[in-house]
Amino acid sequence: METRVLSQEDVESIWTINEQGLPGTGQVSKQEISTLLEISTLSLGEFRDEELIGFVICLSPGTDYGSLNYAWFNEKLESFIYVDRIAVSQNHRGEGVGSRLYDRVISYSNENKIPIAAEVNLEPPNPGSMRFHHRFDFKEVGVLRHREKSVTMLLRDF
Repeated sequence: METRVLSQEDVESIWTINEQGLPGTGQVSKQEISTLLEISTLSLGEFRDEELIGFVICLSPGTDYGSLNYAWFNEKLESFIYVDRIAVSQNHRGEGVGSRLYDRVISYSNENKIPIAAEVNLEPPNPGSMRFHHRFDFKEVGVLRHREKSVTMLLRDF
């Protein structure tokens, strides 16, 4: 397996994996994924035999991005790395792909001495993601409710 920086050539595969993770990942178009890659601070994919099997896309503060969840962290914190989305292909869940990707985000956080910000759906619930984030020592720092959705806001110190 190989972990490498994502590129525009990966948009189709990212979109497919993101769709497999709905509703937990949040639906986005291929164009939105392309834009996310352009504005991301850290975007990594795990590849097996050149096939993308998981990805993580992260943003820094002050980025022009329309997410209410991201805006919540932007208002409250001066520095952080925001995990906009992390997802693993259906066929490769339970193989440690997500953990390896998060290990890379944690390394980035530690090297730059900045916390990691993320959110997990409360409504609709995403208990698997909540367990995953708790294993990585994320702590709840708030709850945000909007539209038909509510999320718990999580932070992991460096």
